[in-house]
Amino acid sequence: MDEAGIMAVLAEVPDPEIPVISVVDLGIVRGLEEGRLIITPTYSGCPATAAIEADIRAALDAAGYRAVKIETRLTPPWSTDMISEAGKAKLKAYGIAPPERSDTVECPQCGSTDTREISRFGSTPCKAQWQCNDCLEPFDRFKCH
Repeated sequence: MDEAGIMAVLAEVPDPEIPVISVVDLGIVRGLEEGRLIITPTYSGCPATAAIEADIRAALDAAGYRAVKIETRLTPPWSTDMISEAGKAKLKAYGIAPPERSDTVECPQCGSTDTREISRFGSTPCKAQWQCNDCLEPFDRFKCH
């Protein structure tokens, strides 16, 4: 099995809710085992899970990897630690504060750390709504888990 080729294909499959980050950079793709691609959703109730699997299937099929089966595993659970450093940089460039295990959150617009959470609920269940007290811009912060 051409693992490098498959991973290169998957590196071009965007997350449907955050199109600037691939399913590989997001950490959803766990790897290949015996002709199966192992994926783990960001959480078990993620509404994008079916779309992600369909997008992965379409990309694999288009690249000639029709024989690769897709297996969804919930354990071990996905965590924000699985997002690659490149993925975190892409989130920040897109205007989403990447997950950091810190009380200090940097505004992705101006870089200020004078920020505050205004709602635990953001544009998707995996993000919270924050605001910068310097530039006054609202922004999403990817929740750590």
